[in-house]
Amino acid sequence: MTLRNALHSSTERRPHLSQHYYYTGQFARKASVTVRTLRYYDKVGLLKPSHFTASGYRLYTDADLLRLQRILALKFLGFTLDEIRQCLRIGPAALPESLALQKAMMCERRAQLDNVIKAIEETQETLHGNEQDWEAIVHVIQVIQMQQADDWRKKYFSEEDSRKMEGIFKQYYTEEQLLKLEEWGKNFGEQEHHTATQQWSDVTAELRRIIASGKPPASPEAQALAARWIKLVEGFTHGDESIQNSLNRMWQAAFNDSQPFPFARPYSREEMEFIVEAIKLHRQARG
Repeated sequence: MTLRNALHSSTERRPHLSQHYYYTGQFARKASVTVRTLRYYDKVGLLKPSHFTASGYRLYTDADLLRLQRILALKFLGFTLDEIRQCLRIGPAALPESLALQKAMMCERRAQLDNVIKAIEETQETLHGNEQDWEAIVHVIQVIQMQQADDWRKKYFSEEDSRKMEGIFKQYYTEEQLLKLEEWGKNFGEQEHHTATQQWSDVTAELRRIIASGKPPASPEAQALAARWIKLVEGFTHGDESIQNSLNRMWQAAFNDSQPFPFARPYSREEMEFIVEAIKLHRQARG
């Protein structure tokens, strides 16, 4: 079937035939990206095809190409996908402020790289004539790791937020637990942060969908969600029961109206009570 016939036979909104339409492979070649990239942008809602054929094939237009070029340009400048989505939604008016922020971040990154380069140069001088000075090598590794850790965290958390989180953790976690969390955090980079944020966003959306549908905590959907929720929490606590208990106390305090909490609650009281009950039933069923 030709593209023109496919368009005529499509049960979707019929496009104007004066436009140019491209199947996914054609559009990928025209835009110099991979088909996998297009499918991923479609999945995350960043660039969806304008039309579909009757057989379900994606069809892109020149307008889609313009949007994709904007996405790629912002990605090249270092924006995250969430930031790109925000810029595209608000429009050009958001770009000056966003670019100013991105520039400031790049300048900060440059300063951090200068520190790493300086540490490497100092280590090179130390190693000149003493190739077995492991203390100097460990020093430069520590500098690089510290710069990498600070870089992505500053991107998402202000100094005030960091101080608040540190205060909360000291209030509900013991010194030994804090040392454990700090050790685990050394392997928690920006990619892990993105993954965790997306996972929690997904389960929260599912929680709200289940509640809106009127299903009870004992329903199969709620029990499947409880299993996912438990797995995510265990990923944070590494299965440590004492840290799990401290985490529970912290969240109980967050929903205690008589006790001030420095951050906005991520869930409503109804949502929290629902998932707590679902988890309780899930654990009972597991014995």
